[in-house]
Amino acid sequence: MRVAFLGLGIMGHAMATNLAKAGHEVTVWNRTPGKMVEGAGIAPTPAAAAQGAEVVWMCVSDTAAVEKLLFGPEGVEQSLAEGGSSNVIIADSSTISPSATVKFAERLRAKGVDYVDAPMTGSKIGAANGTLIFMVGGDDAVIQRLNPLFAAMGKKIFRMGETGKGQATKLAMNLQIALIFEGFAEALTLATKLGVDPKQLVSLIEATMVRSGVVEYKAPFVLQRDFTPNFPLRLMHKDILLTLEAAKEARVKLPALETVEEIYDLATEEGQQDLDYAATLTLLEKWAGVLVKGEAA
Repeated sequence: MRVAFLGLGIMGHAMATNLAKAGHEVTVWNRTPGKMVEGAGIAPTPAAAAQGAEVVWMCVSDTAAVEKLLFGPEGVEQSLAEGGSSNVIIADSSTISPSATVKFAERLRAKGVDYVDAPMTGSKIGAANGTLIFMVGGDDAVIQRLNPLFAAMGKKIFRMGETGKGQATKLAMNLQIALIFEGFAEALTLATKLGVDPKQLVSLIEATMVRSGVVEYKAPFVLQRDFTPNFPLRLMHKDILLTLEAAKEARVKLPALETVEEIYDLATEEGQQDLDYAATLTLLEKWAGVLVKGEAA
């Protein structure tokens, strides 16, 4: 398939690479010039990348970035306005506002363009290995047309309903990730302060009903004090704020997430925004006067 891939960040670069490896005709664009994908062409603007594409796939940082990609002066809409937009699919793997997603889709459908929201989970390792899990909103027939692309980038897709429901699901998923990690970080900090070996605590967690994929994935990094960004804190913070915004629109109270958001605020003030979100642990350590680490760290 002819694919325009817009956004070559931690996730997007690996996703575009896997599409090219799978034999699709890929043209890429990135906000910061200079990034290349082996086997893919490079376009100077989103509009140029989208020209002649069957699918425009986006993976950028936030709602404003998606809106600019689509509707800005050099946005995708410019190429659609020139005609030939019939049967074009726009797929968005960014994590953005569900309500904004619905508005974007309505505007593009007026031009005969199909829109699918397809945020994913699996972190940068899943993106590199082509084992992402996608949560998708959109028409089932349109999603079926995207199956060859999903297969190149991931191992499973879940259709969650109509357009916007993929984004709504992603916010619900990241809400859980943020709360699960916060619980894990607080437990590690308390245990360490009380003299329990954190490495032994992790072994116990993994053997009991407390275990989770979040802990299994993050524990080795935490014990080695490796806060290299798999998922940057600034992006998790953005997702938490999106979730609180969506909850406010739906008149849903999220008291635990509101408290965790304060932690992210403070972590940002301390300059941790470009570290992995697991670096929120360091605030708890600072307040407790302890350092959580494995024996080898």
